[in-house]
Amino acid sequence: MAQFFHQLRSRWPNLAIALFAGLAVSGGVLGIRQVTRWQIGFLRVEGLQSLELSAYDHFVQAQPDLGQDSRLLVVGITEADIQSIGQWPIPDSVLADAFKKLQTHQPRVIGLDIWRNLPIPNLKESTQTNGHAQLIQQMKGSDRVVVITKFGSEDEASIPPPDGVPEAQVGFNDTVVDSGGVVRRNLLYQEDYFPSFALRMALRYLKDDGKEDKPSEVDPNVLQIGPTVFWPLQSNDGSYINADTRGYQILINYRSAHESVEQVSLSQVLAGQVDSNLIKDRIILIGTTAESGKDLFHTPYSSSLDDRQTMPGVVIHAQMVSQFLDAADGTRNLISVWPEPGEMVWILGWALIGSLLAWGVRHPMGLVLGSGIALIVLYSVCRILFAQQIWIPLVPPFLAFVGATGIVVIYNAQQAQRQQKMVMKLLGQSTSPEIAETLWQRRDELLEDGKLTGQRITATLLFTDLKGFSTISEKMSPEQLLEWLNEYLEAMTQSVQAHHGVINKFTGDGVMAVFGAPIAHEEQAAIAKDTQNAVACALDMGKRLDELNPQWQKSGLPAVQMRAGIFTGSVVVGSLGSKTRLEYGVIGDSVNTASRLESLDKQRQSSSCRVLIAKETLEYLDNQFEVENWGTLALKGKVERVDVYRVISALQSPKIDGDSEA
Repeated sequence: MAQFFHQLRSRWPNLAIALFAGLAVSGGVLGIRQVTRWQIGFLRVEGLQSLELSAYDHFVQAQPDLGQDSRLLVVGITEADIQSIGQWPIPDSVLADAFKKLQTHQPRVIGLDIWRNLPIPNLKESTQTNGHAQLIQQMKGSDRVVVITKFGSEDEASIPPPDGVPEAQVGFNDTVVDSGGVVRRNLLYQEDYFPSFALRMALRYLKDDGKEDKPSEVDPNVLQIGPTVFWPLQSNDGSYINADTRGYQILINYRSAHESVEQVSLSQVLAGQVDSNLIKDRIILIGTTAESGKDLFHTPYSSSLDDRQTMPGVVIHAQMVSQFLDAADGTRNLISVWPEPGEMVWILGWALIGSLLAWGVRHPMGLVLGSGIALIVLYSVCRILFAQQIWIPLVPPFLAFVGATGIVVIYNAQQAQRQQKMVMKLLGQSTSPEIAETLWQRRDELLEDGKLTGQRITATLLFTDLKGFSTISEKMSPEQLLEWLNEYLEAMTQSVQAHHGVINKFTGDGVMAVFGAPIAHEEQAAIAKDTQNAVACALDMGKRLDELNPQWQKSGLPAVQMRAGIFTGSVVVGSLGSKTRLEYGVIGDSVNTASRLESLDKQRQSSSCRVLIAKETLEYLDNQFEVENWGTLALKGKVERVDVYRVISALQSPKIDGDSEA
């Protein structure tokens, strides 16, 4: 737990950046959400509203198909009916005949979704009867007949209802159409609470069941039928931005794409071919379903792959009536939305989830997997809630999540690049590729406040030095010395990297290398492996020196010998210096001991590379090297004496001789 809080504290600046990114992106998305479209030169770019409405349509299509409503029947005027009758619009006399035949089967309501403000004579009749008067008589003769009027708009003229029909039997059939020609909204009332065609039919049907509309107990200006309160749609509800919500509107809760209501043709009614059970006690809607009638609309189902992309207006009115009846019975909820503050919190939440995910998960595959799961959860929550008739935003939180994640990923990449430069500045090119990669993958554990955090680890220190370097350097020009020394150090560096060590520093002709850093090893087996690598490295340095000496001698340069001191123990590693001048520091008594082993009794050397270790290092060698015991010796600057051994060669069985090299 303490380590967790330490890591949290060390990464707090990045966490603050992630939180700020989430807030900034969510604010940007909320701002963009308020714009319905942009004008860019000659191009008009739709805003988020169109994307959100597309998501809404998708959820409508995903709704379970409720099938046909047995309380309704549509008498459709088909293309075949028009051809059979021989004219369009349908004559008044034909409609009057249809009314007469339907009423004999006792429907509860008949709704005529056809304009009849003007008489339409039958052109086939040689003697013109007053079909219009007959039709008006049929309409006026029963309060169970509902006809239409059109309020119109600035662009469309109004159309009055048939003369003489009581106002209580008239409803408007104006339809609210969203951009793209899609009908998603149900207009209940217009001026002075004048009801729609669908609402008028539903209320007349419910009257026989003893259910009437009334002001709600919550707000007297809000309609209630049965247990359902019809909260009016506001201009910014759901994904709508400054929508025209004049009048009294709700969202249409469609029953089905194509099977919402049973349909028969006008010709079937006129021929008496419709079962009376399909008419008795039902709401009968008469309207055109023919394409030439030009009463077809796009709906949320139109974006599907279905061949039928439009729905007749009379069927849409039937869907609206069905929605009213179900709401009055309490069997189907109206589609509701969250209040705007709730949607803002929802969008902000997903922006923060995205930014925190990118902050916490650095591995690319982990981030992709986590993001995928998060987006699946987002989609699932939206879809499940919509199945409960609650519409919440999908596109804005998606964009907020992706945007915040992307910003934090970009920020992390920039930070990673900066940190990588910092690490490489500290370690130079002196690490093995494996250690460099491990260091970089675990950089968050090592970097804090622009520095490598100090760590206490068990490591093996290797010091090397050339014997008599000062004397040799006096015999060379500076240019020769530099070239010669670089060739030597290049070979030693290759040996250290090959044995997974880190060059900590060069001291002229000397090398200080660390095995077991900067990544701490706590397991004894790993520490032993580091120790064995260090000893093997020292022996390899001797072999490389043996290869270089003949080449130097051919060039007139002197042959040299080197010494190595190795000690395994506790050290502290981390950054030393200031932010403008840093180096990777390794400090502790173990460093001094390794250095003193290298410089111990400099004249006592019988090979080109003398490697001395202490007992603390020998304990980790696991019978891998032949050594000889030099005894317990005093090291310069140390009070306690140290058991010293010389490493002779690598082998599988240990061999510890006495002091054979006096």
